[in-house]
Amino acid sequence: MSTETERKFLVNGEFRHLSVKEIEITQAYLSIDPARIIRLRIAENKGFITIKSPKRGTVFSRKEWEIELPLQEANEILEITLPGRIYKTRHIIPSGNHLFEVDVFHDKNEGLILAEIELREEGECFEKPAWLGKEVTGIAEYFNSNLIK
Repeated sequence: MSTETERKFLVNGEFRHLSVKEIEITQAYLSIDPARIIRLRIAENKGFITIKSPKRGTVFSRKEWEIELPLQEANEILEITLPGRIYKTRHIIPSGNHLFEVDVFHDKNEGLILAEIELREEGECFEKPAWLGKEVTGIAEYFNSNLIK
């Protein structure tokens, strides 16, 4: 098990010219219960099952387990996931000592752009680029697990 500590922001400026990598992602869920979110992600010809659970006594951190799957198995599991899919293009953007993952959503979530940054600990400082907008960490309507609805 690892701990994921991340903050999430809306994006309100141009960032694409800073991107060092783009990844097309398809995402679906087996469970969207906040106590045990189970996600299937397909990206770069690989599948990943990720389990996330709240971590007591923290604000931005969650327990996380991620298991890589062969693409064929991931596609088979995709057939039994909950209704709804997320399609997005992820842009990897270096910023100071960190990386931002900026997700440009497609299909039903077209127009939504969210940036996430993973931190080593909750109080860690980081540079906030000019294109970063309002912080939406912890706001349920921006949880990927809610964007499938």
